[in-house]
Amino acid sequence: MSTARGLVLDVPASGQHARATRLFVTRNPTLVAGALVLALVALSAVAAPFWTATDPQQMQPSIRMHPPDAEHPFGTDQFGRDVLARTLYGGRISLRVGLIVALLALGIGTAVGLVSGYYRALDAVVMRVVDGLMAIPSILLALALMALVRASVETVIAALVVPEIPRVVRVVRAQVLSLREQPMVEGARAIGAGTPRILFVYVLPALIAPLIVQGTHICALAILVESYLSFLGAGTPPHIPSWGNIMAEGRAYVQLAVWIILFPGLFLMSTVLSINLIGDGLRDLLKV
Repeated sequence: MSTARGLVLDVPASGQHARATRLFVTRNPTLVAGALVLALVALSAVAAPFWTATDPQQMQPSIRMHPPDAEHPFGTDQFGRDVLARTLYGGRISLRVGLIVALLALGIGTAVGLVSGYYRALDAVVMRVVDGLMAIPSILLALALMALVRASVETVIAALVVPEIPRVVRVVRAQVLSLREQPMVEGARAIGAGTPRILFVYVLPALIAPLIVQGTHICALAILVESYLSFLGAGTPPHIPSWGNIMAEGRAYVQLAVWIILFPGLFLMSTVLSINLIGDGLRDLLKV
């Protein structure tokens, strides 16, 4: 009897969870769709050795520019390398660059924006520097930075972080200028709370929602710009199989073997689109 009673009690709970899930999906279709696509892309990159046992750098001239078939679902490139393996492993580079750039830009930009927005004396100086950086197109600034140092993944990350910091600074500063006049902040000052406590306890939590949305757009843009730089020969070293490098190497053979650039391009498009969908869904969900 107790077992039957337990089952009766469990069924409504599971039904409520199912209804809650359906309601969330119905109300946030873009967020759910973007999250599913991004999860598939990330899973394919992380689990690349399980999807294909082929070395992405292994050359087989005897099957160069071989069209897609059962053995090579994405075909081979001009050196006989498996395009599927190179595409999956290339996702690791792009996702790594996008995630690290977003985290670094958010971290540094938030710190600078908090200080600039709270301290009026520093605001004018900091914002003039920020305005100067924002006057330069991000792709040109990244190209200039890449021209000064040796090409590597770390260099690409640094070159992409610098142009994104000013955008985060402006978002955080605008929020802080509004929040520092709120009664809760004035009350914290009245009871003798120090500046670090005010910034991290009262101001920073109110910035979480806009920063999350801003981070998704930075991540998508970083992945796209990294591909631009690699395609132009100013990004990751040519021997690293990133999506931009794969498409750059295959552009000369596009009329003979379109699949060399087709599949990396589809993965790049799907990744950037899914991250943007997540950003739009979070914006609507968090009412940013």
